[in-house]
Amino acid sequence: MLLGVVQLAVVVRDQLAVQLAAREAARAAAVSADGGTSIAAAQRAVALRPLAVRIERSASGVSATASFVDHTDVPLIGALLPDVRVSSTATMQWEPP
Repeated sequence: MLLGVVQLAVVVRDQLAVQLAAREAARAAAVSADGGTSIAAAQRAVALRPLAVRIERSASGVSATASFVDHTDVPLIGALLPDVRVSSTATMQWEPP
């Protein structure tokens, strides 16, 4: 039971990190025209690798989606659970230059 709680805590921690990465990418994309800057901002914000980041631009703003496959690897319980994909999307309006 304790190992199941530990595995859940690891997944929740990674979900929070992915949310932070999506916010950082959206913020960087909202103030910059360069898409590479926003992806780099997301990867600097968290240590999760490989972190997938997708940027979508519209007339009103920008959306950033970050996702990560969390491998369930806590001893004993990890082998019983499938890997979990965590993702988050953040949307921000364009910032004036």
